[in-house]
Amino acid sequence: MLRVRYETSGGPEVLFTEEVAPPTPGPGELLIEARAIGVTLPMVRKVREADTPGPLGGEVAGTVIAMGPDVTDFTVGDQVTGLCFGHGYSEQVLLHHTMASRIPDRATAVEAVALVRSGLVARGAYEAARAQPGDTVLITAAASAVGSLAVQYAKAAGAGRVVAAVGDIDKAEFVRGLGADEVVHYADHSWGEPVDIVLDGVGGELLGPAVRSLAPAGRLVAFSSGGGMIDAYELLARGACAIGFQMAAIARGKPEMYARWRDELWELHRARTVRPRVYAEVPLREAARAHEMIESRRNLGKVVLVP
Repeated sequence: MLRVRYETSGGPEVLFTEEVAPPTPGPGELLIEARAIGVTLPMVRKVREADTPGPLGGEVAGTVIAMGPDVTDFTVGDQVTGLCFGHGYSEQVLLHHTMASRIPDRATAVEAVALVRSGLVARGAYEAARAQPGDTVLITAAASAVGSLAVQYAKAAGAGRVVAAVGDIDKAEFVRGLGADEVVHYADHSWGEPVDIVLDGVGGELLGPAVRSLAPAGRLVAFSSGGGMIDAYELLARGACAIGFQMAAIARGKPEMYARWRDELWELHRARTVRPRVYAEVPLREAARAHEMIESRRNLGKVVLVP
């Protein structure tokens, strides 16, 4: 089977393909024939910054073709999606059954990969902000896979005003089409009227203007892998707070909440209230091209690998 790997850190050019034997599912594991594999900014950053090579994991969706011992909640032929912590850029992928969920009959594997993980991050970050109906919300990286779902979710949850922050003003039409009430550019001197909540998916140098955009008692939720520093005085001056959100902690530590949020997302998808946007479906062999799309920040929505 085909698998994508990297041996040294760097840009998309360090990715290569190899032919390997299919994996064998161990206790509690499902073997999936992959139909769609999500490409994320954290994984792109991992390849560029990693000290040592590791597996390219992440979101996958496909068909169960074999199961290891102790799996009783799935059967061969089930269509599932989930988070892979091993080799995910592969034609066949191992998923632990606790990380897997069935894909509704009405949805495709590509839709599942575009909706579930990114949607859970968007949903969870909004929950972490302790949002109330009528709150005003600013979302950075608003045209990304997570950001595009966060804009839609905020509107569905009753946000009073949703501001989409983008690095390329040419993305304004796209994010307005998602429901954003206003669009600001990262380079703007001001990001408009202060907001109750900032959901930040970028980090780094954007943390400064993100904090300065908060109204008194505002909340910044940082869910990016981009790092960065926050000026404590800026928080103090506003009586604001900064919250770090990590989806893996919910998946591992609060599985009931994880399942409830996931089911809610599928219901919003069924009602067409929240719809994932797929920017490109790229052959698995061209994973480097998919990573380049993410690095260049030109994607509008999700980039998906298709074996």
